[in-house]
Amino acid sequence: MAAAPPPKADELQPFPPKEQLPGVAFCITSPPPWPEAILLGFQHFVVMLGTTVIIPSALVPQMGGGNVAKCVEVGLPELLLLVVFSQYLPQVLDFGKSVFSRFSVLFTVAIVWLYAYILTIGGAYKNSPPKTQVHCRVDRSGLISGAPWISVPYPFQWGAPTFDAGEAFAMMMTSFIALVESTGAFIGASRYASATMIPPSIISRGVGWQGIGLLLDSFFGTANGTSVSVENIGLLALTRIGSRRVVQISAGFMIFFSVLGKFGALFASIPLPVFAGMYCLFFAYVGGVGLSLLQFCNLNSFRTKFIMGFAFFMGLSVPQYFNEYTAVASYGPVHTGARWFNDMINVPFTSKPFVAGLVAYILDNTLQVKESAVRKDRGNHWWEKFRSFKKDARSQEFYSLPFNLNKFFPSV
Repeated sequence: MAAAPPPKADELQPFPPKEQLPGVAFCITSPPPWPEAILLGFQHFVVMLGTTVIIPSALVPQMGGGNVAKCVEVGLPELLLLVVFSQYLPQVLDFGKSVFSRFSVLFTVAIVWLYAYILTIGGAYKNSPPKTQVHCRVDRSGLISGAPWISVPYPFQWGAPTFDAGEAFAMMMTSFIALVESTGAFIGASRYASATMIPPSIISRGVGWQGIGLLLDSFFGTANGTSVSVENIGLLALTRIGSRRVVQISAGFMIFFSVLGKFGALFASIPLPVFAGMYCLFFAYVGGVGLSLLQFCNLNSFRTKFIMGFAFFMGLSVPQYFNEYTAVASYGPVHTGARWFNDMINVPFTSKPFVAGLVAYILDNTLQVKESAVRKDRGNHWWEKFRSFKKDARSQEFYSLPFNLNKFFPSV
């Protein structure tokens, strides 16, 4: 009798694509306990505060980059502590693992804020340039004393509205760029909330409400538009909690502290490099979720490699050229007698996501699209059932509106 052949060793296989991200503690429809949800909501408010205080794209250089190093002694400790608290402490501690991983932002901000306060009262910035003092000190002149106790916004509080065609066209292009970037942020948020891919009608709904928010911003004179907080999407990944309830509580904190000016100004006194240190981690998560979507494509295809690499390169180099040209010449590469035309061309091409997305979109829809194998290489077979709201039952669970609002805002 012949002996049975030895069992066949398991063949190495690549990790299979996942329609929903595993490892999330609370997904979009599963709220955490109320005390934890409130603390997490406040943490989202703190992260959003940095976005409101200064332009996000100027934050990371405040940590030490740019033309002159500013507050590397504040931003770097925040970055290192955040990595240690969120990534390493949960591995080495037998207790409180979820506490450090979920509330690392609150812990590190409190520690570095106190550290910056000690530097301030110790005279570390007494002889520093004014711009450095604005970025580094916790007692920025007039910030808290000049804020009212209660301030309720009202329409046209800064005077009657004005209209300038050139500025209107520039803002139209800026809004279009925000639309492109917000679409990517919507997809990232759904991924970190362990939801399925967003149907196009849901993205259109979100963009539509964002447009209404822009209209209200101009009506109340907020001096800034409405866009998706990309940093908070990174926080979803850091905490691994994508619950809708947490974000709703965070919105309540935003409304509360915007009306009570003194309290809002107190938190706004957090040095800007603290936010810069946090954003280094959050932007890494956001970039990671974008790259993770490539799992649905054939990465062994030369076509895919070319589109991906060329789009990345052009997305970095073209905006860099436009920004450097503007910094030297005080106007963009497109410089005609029509200001509105200049803004319509120069503004979008200073955005890295816009340029990279535009190049990738054109190439992906023009290169070898008639070949049958290319459709699978592009990952179209994965997205087919999410093109319509009703094709996948999970879309109803994740993206339906509360209070039967779907009757008034139906999804297709």
